[in-house]
Amino acid sequence: MRSTMESSLGTKTSPTPAAPTPLLGEQLLDLYRTMMLSRLLDERMWILNRQGRAPFTISCQGHEATQVGSARAFKTGYDLIFPYYRDIGVVLSMGMTPRDLMLAFFARAADPSSGGRQMPNHFGSAAHRIISVSSPVATQIPQAAGAALAAKIRRESSVVAVYFGEGCTSSGHFHEGLNFASIHRLPVIFICENNHWAISVPQEKEMAVATVAERACAYGMSGVVVDGTDPLAVYEATAVAVERARHGSGPTLIDAQVCRLRPHSSDDDDRRYRPADDIESARQHDPLDRFRRTLQERGLLDRTLDEEIRNRAIAAVDDAVAFAEASPDPDPSTLRLHVYRSEG
Repeated sequence: MRSTMESSLGTKTSPTPAAPTPLLGEQLLDLYRTMMLSRLLDERMWILNRQGRAPFTISCQGHEATQVGSARAFKTGYDLIFPYYRDIGVVLSMGMTPRDLMLAFFARAADPSSGGRQMPNHFGSAAHRIISVSSPVATQIPQAAGAALAAKIRRESSVVAVYFGEGCTSSGHFHEGLNFASIHRLPVIFICENNHWAISVPQEKEMAVATVAERACAYGMSGVVVDGTDPLAVYEATAVAVERARHGSGPTLIDAQVCRLRPHSSDDDDRRYRPADDIESARQHDPLDRFRRTLQERGLLDRTLDEEIRNRAIAAVDDAVAFAEASPDPDPSTLRLHVYRSEG
């Protein structure tokens, strides 16, 4: 995995941001707890799908360090978040609960994201400043730029974060969003969770450049490559970008190099296109295992505490599943609620 580095090509001159406040002790354990909870929620969703109890899921496994590490740099309830469909760790970090996610997964009436109308992992919560995911990939990128423009016009100090996979960067929405954000020096952080697979298409067939971050210079913005399996490296890179954005220095594109530990979705069989050695290599970079070792080396985590954290997460997942399955389905009479058509 690459270490953090920044491309200065075409970057507009701006004040050097203050070094991010380091995370210590209990803060590091909180990152680990959220990563563990994200992983166990994801694993349970996969099992429930295979049992026929839910129709679809899409995995965050291998992305947890980037999601939780980056989210730690934002102000919960204040900054605006545009997640994408893998971002269990992001939305948990911003305040959503396992029950919230399972209500959506089972499409129950109390689902806070859409009242059971969206597919699973289409997160949304007005209370937590999380904007509902758009199913067409990459459309959230120009939407985030527009939200950042609104914050700038209102003279707010909030920043906007938008997450996406590297496949999105070959979309026109990516160009339009980054170009607009850079021209207007908007307070938006573009976070690419780059797992090197756009469904079944490897990165070398998606783009001619080696990294997504290299594309930043075309827009005159900062581009950063970071090891996305290290939550501390991601936190530091994101915190620097947030500091720049809050002080009027414009947007940043973060290319977080992650690993995809599952097929693209529950409807995908990646054995048909992905070499076995690529999957095995990805497992050697499992962010949860890596961060566990880091905490152990720092004397913050032993086997007893690790088991306690895991057991608490399992209990939270068990509770969420039981709660969601016992919750009522949407009333059929509400079928047309919030559904609109244009009159031609």
